[in-house]
Amino acid sequence: MKIIELITNNPLLLIPISFAIVLIIQLFYYLFFFSRILFIKNIHHVTGINNPVSIIICARNEADNLTKNLPFILNQKYSDFEVIVVNDCSEDETEFVLERFQKQYKHLKVTTIKQDAKFRHSKKLALTIGIKAAKNEWILLTDADCCPESPKWIERMQSNFLNDTDLVIGYGGFYKKKSFLNNLIRFDSLFIALQYFTFAIAGKPYMGVGRNLAYRKSLFFTNKGFANHRHLDSGDDDLFVNEVATGKNTRIEVSHESITRTDSKSTFRDWYYQKKRHITTGHHYKASTKFRLAFEIFSRVFFYPLFILCLVFFTEFYIYILGAFALRMILQLIIIKVTMNRLKEKFLLLPSLLYDIIVPYLNFMFLISNIFTSKQLKWK
Repeated sequence: MKIIELITNNPLLLIPISFAIVLIIQLFYYLFFFSRILFIKNIHHVTGINNPVSIIICARNEADNLTKNLPFILNQKYSDFEVIVVNDCSEDETEFVLERFQKQYKHLKVTTIKQDAKFRHSKKLALTIGIKAAKNEWILLTDADCCPESPKWIERMQSNFLNDTDLVIGYGGFYKKKSFLNNLIRFDSLFIALQYFTFAIAGKPYMGVGRNLAYRKSLFFTNKGFANHRHLDSGDDDLFVNEVATGKNTRIEVSHESITRTDSKSTFRDWYYQKKRHITTGHHYKASTKFRLAFEIFSRVFFYPLFILCLVFFTEFYIYILGAFALRMILQLIIIKVTMNRLKEKFLLLPSLLYDIIVPYLNFMFLISNIFTSKQLKWK
């Protein structure tokens, strides 16, 4: 009652009280979730495991990317694997590129979907066809524009294919380029990975990325594939993981040799539409997942304005205000630095102080834009 009385007499007290609340929320996320990245041991690579693996790539007009990246996948240092490329209605030289590779690599299989003017489909159909064509229980997914960082990519991912495991989440990053947009996109990808890896470690897995994701074929068909969200063009990776992943059946893989990379979007417009497409899946997550993600991002959105207002209206307490801000910033920098080292990302540490402020507002802009846009966003 005394607090209510104080606030009634001095409404400005709402500012430091609100700042304290969002600070506590932020510290909770950093200490309870994000700090778990600090304690990952040099990843357990279980020896003696050699599960047959089926790699599936969906390709629509990807002749150039397949020419560049497919050899790195076909020449992986692993004894038992097949590569299935689903040629999804390509109109470029994809068919002929794949024919050339098939003559050289016997473990490459190609499935083709022909164009049908009366029938529109998303990437999910292509993936389903590829998974049906796979002869092995373990499916490893990547994209035509992605390249493994190492010839031991399959080996590192499959070292997690244990009896109690159904799903393995890996990291799909972006190549570094000298541009502000590339730096921003790489930070966004890094922070999202920090979230889905540490949530998974905490027993709350909620997403993976199709650039580097593995699961059992039986898991896919037991859960009727993408049936629950087949009407959406996106969500073939995160929504499927959100449905089937549990704290007991999911593992993560963050060794340097397990990483795949691709080129980031080169214009803000292209990134904008990519982010809009990804955000369309968010409101289909489980309620608990949406709550955890929303609580973090909204506390971050209000953290910085409230910090400034505290400095403006409560100058006599500036040392304590700056101290609280510094505590969170130090935690942030330590965790971002370790995450960068884990995932082989460079030159993101100091920019992260800026991106941590602007990325939530950008995501909010993308979300609002989706609300007022009815246009379906295609995967290609």
